[in-house]
Amino acid sequence: MAEIRPFRGVHYSGPLVQDLAKVICPPYDIITPQLQQELYHRSEYNFVRVEYGRELPQDTATDNRYTRAATTLEEWLQQGIFQIDQAPAIYLHDHFFTHRGQEYKRRGMMVRVRLEPWDRMVVRPHEGTLAQPKSDRVSLLRVLQANTSPILAMFEDRDHQVASLLESRTGKPQFSLTETNGERHCVWAITEPPVIHQISQNLIGQPLYIADGHHRYESALAYQREQSASSPTSGDAAFNFVMMTLVDFTDPGLLILAPHRLLRGISRPALNELPAKLPAFFDIEELSLSLPDVWQRIEHSLLAAGETRFFLFGLKADSVLALKLRDLNLASRMMPYFHSETYKRLDVSITDHIIIENLLGVTTQDETTIAYTHDIMDAVNRVRDQEYQLAFLLKPVKSTVIKAIADVSDRMPRKSTYFYPKLPAGLVLNLLR
Repeated sequence: MAEIRPFRGVHYSGPLVQDLAKVICPPYDIITPQLQQELYHRSEYNFVRVEYGRELPQDTATDNRYTRAATTLEEWLQQGIFQIDQAPAIYLHDHFFTHRGQEYKRRGMMVRVRLEPWDRMVVRPHEGTLAQPKSDRVSLLRVLQANTSPILAMFEDRDHQVASLLESRTGKPQFSLTETNGERHCVWAITEPPVIHQISQNLIGQPLYIADGHHRYESALAYQREQSASSPTSGDAAFNFVMMTLVDFTDPGLLILAPHRLLRGISRPALNELPAKLPAFFDIEELSLSLPDVWQRIEHSLLAAGETRFFLFGLKADSVLALKLRDLNLASRMMPYFHSETYKRLDVSITDHIIIENLLGVTTQDETTIAYTHDIMDAVNRVRDQEYQLAFLLKPVKSTVIKAIADVSDRMPRKSTYFYPKLPAGLVLNLLR
């Protein structure tokens, strides 16, 4: 099954980089134009220049954000801004963060994982992907020949064997930092061959489940195919591997938030007809916004176990609709036949297929009409500000459901999960040379 290996990581070092918090950045998929500008000004060595650099009006085929990223990386390697570790290592990464006043620690291991096609079920996805992000990441891979941020994947730590191997890592980390938002990172390099061997052996008999980074994995597969065409016998070449951070399914810091749906561009007739169509599928309870602590009550309901129940805001300015599915069989018949029963029971599947696509006639693939946020009040306020017409407030998906979907080779609707917080880019790099 999964084959993991240590690698010689690349990371910031040297006197020119005194504050690591100023130079790491989020992964490409959450860098907005405004954040990109801020990161450029935060430090001349901020990793955004490599991870997701600026596009310029005068860009050409030979001078563009990808070629500039490659030039920047080479210069930083030559100048000692980055150093390459001498010994191959598994990098233990403790990520400390706070969510809604509660403190968490997510423990992961940064490793190289051998690339395997999806159909071998060694690495298992749970969401679909889009062409444009894959094209972007492949273009960057070609020029950099490096993984800039790890894919987040989950594994089953049977009998806590891996955890016990990692518990002794309590000494001084190789490097650590505290970001401006309060998130902390501690990284240790595990270089002892016996320990690396034991960790690898504990993982070799089981699959890995991608949590975040589906586009990066598919881009790595595409890059591997390109390189293999010219080097078909290079089974252990670096391009046959990709950098991942592996986290145990039961890790208390594995926090999954719900990507609530925001819709706009709905025709006035479709919007007006929706209240009359919903009762055919749902039991509906109207909650007045004048109720005390109404949003806290809604959030508590979304976190509670039980039947399909989600909320719709935007049809009335002074109330929220609580929707409870009445007939799963009827809903199932309106979804693509090839999906599993687990898929058809998901709140997000019912929202996307029954309401958004069938009742409103909106395609969930159109990014001009649909947006996502993991913050309930952000969703509500964007409807109140008339940026969007409707907000669907959903339950978060549990990791056990993700595993169940992936185990039957199914995939959830796009943007069904949000693993919080994102792993940063620039903490450790994996060269593919």
